Amino acid sequence: MARLNINGKNVEVQADPATPLLWVIREQLGMTGTKYGCGVAQCGACSIHINGEVTRSCVIPVSAIKASDKVTTIEGISKDGSHPVQKAWQELEVAQCGYCQTGQIMAAVALLKKTKKPSDKDIDEAMTNICRCGTYNRIRAGIKRAAGITG
Repeated sequence: MARLNINGKNVEVQADPATPLLWVIREQLGMTGTKYGCGVAQCGACSIHINGEVTRSCVIPVSAIKASDKVTTIEGISKDGSHPVQKAWQELEVAQCGYCQTGQIMAAVALLKKTKKPSDKDIDEAMTNICRCGTYNRIRAGIKRAAGITG
């Protein structure tokens, strides 16, 4: 039995302690916004926040999460797509195929919590998720729009 706080709600799940948090989130809790990509923490499709830090959930065993940890998935960013990053993504049509975009959004939200007006260098350093469609320029523009940076 694992006790987790996900998106502000305390939940208990039955899972082998070695089960990656990604699979608990998707399969047991039914939150499918967090995606499986590579399974080795390289692509970032599975990005979530643990205590505000962007984390790749495919390699974090559920046993590593304490009941006091705050886990946030894409579903916890906003209930209606009103987060500034989500709005910017929609306005600029950032997504192409869209598969990686929840992870990209999670990384962007974490960046903007730490750096209100990120430079291109800040964005390059923080945004390490892979987009097979190559929408990196639109991702950068979305982050800047969400931060209120014009230009």
